[in-house]
Amino acid sequence: MISRNTVVSTFEPERVIQPLYTGGDVVLQRSGHILVTCLGEEAVLTDLNTGRTLARAEGDGEVLTALTITPSASHLILCSRSLSMYIYSLQSSEDGLSTVVPNLQRTLKPHSTPVVTLAVDSTGTLLGTGSADGVIKVWDIRGGFVTHTFRGHNGVISALHFFETSRENDKLAGQKDKKKARRSTNAEDDAMIGVELTENPATRFRLASGSEDGKIRIWHLSKRKAIATLDSHLSVIRGLDFSTHLNALVSGSRDKTIIIWDAQTWKPNRVIPVLERVETAGFVEPSHCVYTGGESGKLRIWSPQTGRQLTEEQPTGGEGDEITHVVYNPGLDFIMSIHADHSLVLHSISALPVDSNSVDTIEPLPVIRRISGTHDEIIDLAYVAPDRSLLALATNSEDIRLVSLATENLNASSGEAGSYFGADVALLQGHDDIIICVDVDLSGCWLATGAKDNTARLWKIDHAGNSYEHYATYTGHAESLGALALPQQPLGPNPSSSSLLDYPPPFLLTGSQDKTIKRWEIAKSPIGASPSATQKGAHPTSRALYTRKAHDKDINAISINHYNTLFASASQDRTVKIWSVQEGEVQGILRGHRRGVWSVKFAPKDTPPISGDSGTGPASSRHGLVLTGSGDQTVKIWSLSDYSCLRTLEGHTNSVLKVLWMPLPSPSEQSSKRPVQVASAGGDGLVKVWDASTGEPACTLDNHTDRIWALALDPTTGTLVSGGGDSVVTFWKDTTSHTMAAKAAASTARVEQEQQLANHTHAGNYREAIILALTLDHPARLLALFQGVVGRSPPEEGSLSGLRAVDEVLMTLSDEQLLELLRRVRDWNTNARTAAVAQRILNVVVRAYPAERLVGLRGRGRKEVVDGLRAYTERHFKRMAELVDESYLVEYTLREMEEVGFVAEDGDGDGVGDGGFGEMVMV
Repeated sequence: MISRNTVVSTFEPERVIQPLYTGGDVVLQRSGHILVTCLGEEAVLTDLNTGRTLARAEGDGEVLTALTITPSASHLILCSRSLSMYIYSLQSSEDGLSTVVPNLQRTLKPHSTPVVTLAVDSTGTLLGTGSADGVIKVWDIRGGFVTHTFRGHNGVISALHFFETSRENDKLAGQKDKKKARRSTNAEDDAMIGVELTENPATRFRLASGSEDGKIRIWHLSKRKAIATLDSHLSVIRGLDFSTHLNALVSGSRDKTIIIWDAQTWKPNRVIPVLERVETAGFVEPSHCVYTGGESGKLRIWSPQTGRQLTEEQPTGGEGDEITHVVYNPGLDFIMSIHADHSLVLHSISALPVDSNSVDTIEPLPVIRRISGTHDEIIDLAYVAPDRSLLALATNSEDIRLVSLATENLNASSGEAGSYFGADVALLQGHDDIIICVDVDLSGCWLATGAKDNTARLWKIDHAGNSYEHYATYTGHAESLGALALPQQPLGPNPSSSSLLDYPPPFLLTGSQDKTIKRWEIAKSPIGASPSATQKGAHPTSRALYTRKAHDKDINAISINHYNTLFASASQDRTVKIWSVQEGEVQGILRGHRRGVWSVKFAPKDTPPISGDSGTGPASSRHGLVLTGSGDQTVKIWSLSDYSCLRTLEGHTNSVLKVLWMPLPSPSEQSSKRPVQVASAGGDGLVKVWDASTGEPACTLDNHTDRIWALALDPTTGTLVSGGGDSVVTFWKDTTSHTMAAKAAASTARVEQEQQLANHTHAGNYREAIILALTLDHPARLLALFQGVVGRSPPEEGSLSGLRAVDEVLMTLSDEQLLELLRRVRDWNTNARTAAVAQRILNVVVRAYPAERLVGLRGRGRKEVVDGLRAYTERHFKRMAELVDESYLVEYTLREMEEVGFVAEDGDGDGVGDGGFGEMVMV
């Protein structure tokens, strides 16, 4: 029998990439540093410079319908579907950005229907709420009370915007008020009103509101009424913004138009046909142009004076490219568009002209950064780049996302291209359908992708040169690609990192739902060729060297051995076939799984021999080992010498979707008996690391809430990364060495402390002995110590326990030590042999501490301790009372026996008469 290994493997989540936006409102702090997004039931505050999560504000379990933040980031307001509104105060750390602590200040019920729109004025003191019933309320944020209630709209409030009019508008309003004052009976009071309206800045504040009925209303906050109704749109109002420079209001609607309104007369200055459903519109400083975004996914710039489109025509985006919202704060050098696929795109506005009439057209606003709000369901992933500083993600879409794994760049500006951990670096576009599988070669410079569009593509990754190019397309399969693999052997005589881009892998293997396997020759581009040689339409030609009918069902995985001589294919037909790479002929078939096989991996070079389940001895690894994972919830290790199953690893509760070999133990780790390990990921959302020698699970890693499709290993650091259907990517750090060192140090310290405990007990140092016994969790030694004290004869005068030194120790315990002592007393109190000691110690504790101190103890299991002490103490009291009652009966019986003569002085010393009771024993 093989002895179980004593090395316990441990992994900890070192870093995590998780969603920050899944739909809803997105707002920016005025300075552009803090980004606030909706993530289901909570709001996430993110540092836009570093990508670090600053805080999470939880709601009430219902989906958030609206959120906003004050310009100075002093308050955060959340509204949920439960009709509740939460006002949080935000407190920053000393550096202002490292952490933010949200403190809930108020919980309100603002409307009788859900709030769908929020707006904050420029001072950060007023909050506007628009609900689904057409009611608008203005709130004092710090006071938490309503200052205005406006009614008049007939549908859902779809847009709100606070603004301040110019002094010219106030003078015009004052002149109108004076004319009214002349016609009024109380001319003096009305004239005073006109003067106040002209001189008081507070009278210039307005609130514009738009609803689904297509109407816009301008509300005068001082007069508490609507001063204008703008009725020119035919559909839902989606965007409102005001320009003080132009003294104009812009409105965008789903009727495919935007309108520029004169703020003095509230008449349309210009109606601009956008020819697409407008979802957002506003002004951009300092050019005072108008931006729009809508269903086509194009961010366009317009001249408000002429109505011309300034940006050149752009191609129409796909379904997920639709712009749902645009965020812009005056003074920022970028504008952020939010798209239907939950991506946030930052566009530079530095190229906008100061005078929109001085240019004819400009290029579309350049994208300077892209942020993925959520990666959706992660189907596959791979480390890329020579230093493995990028992660390629297949995210249930037709594009590959390259994510940076670099450390945080604290000096980056908000608009700078992301260089922090988790930042989107590039988007590889080319496939026409969802990408299913990815693989990378040994150099990390060549990435292969397979998709449902029946094609495979090869990409050249030049991270140092910030170039990510499509190299070749492989077309020939009749159905979706489910598997592909690139060779993993070093190319050429140790090529330098600069020449890796000139040496593509020699071939590519692909497997498809059409049940065939193809080997493709990868043509090498001529060294020194011009860059245009690899542009679209001029890629090296590729052809299939052979095509084989491989399986009876879909092919799920392909793996190539380290010599590039064999490859394995796994299929839904429950078999794994071993093929020769050169000829494409079957060398062997692995049968034994009861469900389809999802994953297969060859063992790395120099893998030690592994014994079989029967324990007959180690199997030779000279011919190689293969690892498979199946829908039958098992992982199997196979020997290629006779194609037999060596071990079956059972432990998953759902299909095993991905398997891989962990890094081989180093010589130092082999001396410490560290075993060969494999890892598996399953539909149960767990990653398991197994001891390949014994078949036992070494540890289980749990940080996902959905099935795990992807599992990869960093060849340089050994970091394990997993990605699943919950959009979470977890980086697992192997902490086995650290854990073993910590355990060894703790074991040494414990031995020393146990020796100290024995020394203190022998020397009579009761304080140190009792504290150490409680700390080391040695109830037996603590009981022996107390038994010796309680059984002391005679007890020390004035002592409750038997020794005054012990009484003093028991009277000066901390809350944690006191609770631990009571827990031990409870256990001793359940046994009649140790109940006397327990009652004596409990007596000391009850007399030494006030009831308030005992009731106020905080800790795990406090209630259970008290209940246990009470129950067994009452039982002991009842037993003692019964013994006392029985002693009265014994005393009465003896007295009566003396009276009738059964007890007499008979001279034999036993005090009992011999009247037939010489053998009687009283119990």
